[in-house]
Amino acid sequence: MVDVDTHGPIPSVPGIDDPRIIEPPVDVPGPGSVWRPPALYAGPPRRHPWEIPVLIVGVLMAMAAYVAVILLVAVAGVSDWLLVPLALPLLVFVGRGLNYANMRVNAIALTPTQFPEGYRMLVESAARNGMEYVPDGYVINGNGAINAFASGHGFRRYVVIYSDLFEVGGRARSPEALEFVIAHEVGHIAAGHVSYWRQLASTVIMGVPLLGSLLSRAQEYTADNYGYYSRPDGAHAAIGTLAGGKYLLSAVDFDQFADRATHEKGFFVTAANALSSHPVLTWRAAALRDRTRAGSILLRPRNFVRGAGSGNVIPVVAPPAPTDLPPGSLPNKLEQTRLY
Repeated sequence: MVDVDTHGPIPSVPGIDDPRIIEPPVDVPGPGSVWRPPALYAGPPRRHPWEIPVLIVGVLMAMAAYVAVILLVAVAGVSDWLLVPLALPLLVFVGRGLNYANMRVNAIALTPTQFPEGYRMLVESAARNGMEYVPDGYVINGNGAINAFASGHGFRRYVVIYSDLFEVGGRARSPEALEFVIAHEVGHIAAGHVSYWRQLASTVIMGVPLLGSLLSRAQEYTADNYGYYSRPDGAHAAIGTLAGGKYLLSAVDFDQFADRATHEKGFFVTAANALSSHPVLTWRAAALRDRTRAGSILLRPRNFVRGAGSGNVIPVVAPPAPTDLPPGSLPNKLEQTRLY
């Protein structure tokens, strides 16, 4: 989908010489401009640039751990019980098999006649990403939780959607949000995140504080790129759902929410993101709005931007700090209300 009128002129940007602009605009369209190419992350989905380097570190750590265990037992004569971690490949295999079996016997299968809209979204997302097969789809009772995940076993891949997301997908709310979530999960499969070898190789790094969550956040940004590619207009509603729930998603001002990624700062904000398996929601919203660059992985976004169509953005005037205005003034109060 295209979110910019490619047949009409793009208006010039007011206040372009304002010294409060955080970053000088680059290639700002003039009155005669009629089109600009899609932004880097608005086209076919790309991996987050941190994903593969961190995964390689994890693979090397896993290999080093296995070699160390073998040497400690074979050379140093340490207890044979130290060999138990070498059973990890079997444990991962059994765990994946049990998880898949639970879905097969307890969950509701997505079919052309059962949750047909969800099934259609699953098929279309797989086709859009060039997959040679359609993953299995299941719905489980979410008990009020908003969640979804992707996994696999053997040659099978599947997506699980919590039931409450189908209430979000109802026509009265936002079917686009549901489609974005399904495409996000299909993206995990298309990017290889749920393969046996990938999960086995990343098992060690996932247990390392900070490093495991770093890999997970990079993978989530990658999956978001797949979700955006399939349903860009569902990104806003998906963030609203994750932040406010299935009843309040339409009350969330996406731009105001994404702006807070820029000016919510401090050590503990950075630490909260670093410890999280998913990018914090304000940073994630900022990444879905600004498709010109990869999502922020360690440090918060620095620039205020607004969408300009096709995933492009333009810098905007930095909002004045409350101290820049007289105490108690109406603009001061409005600014605090709008941004904080």
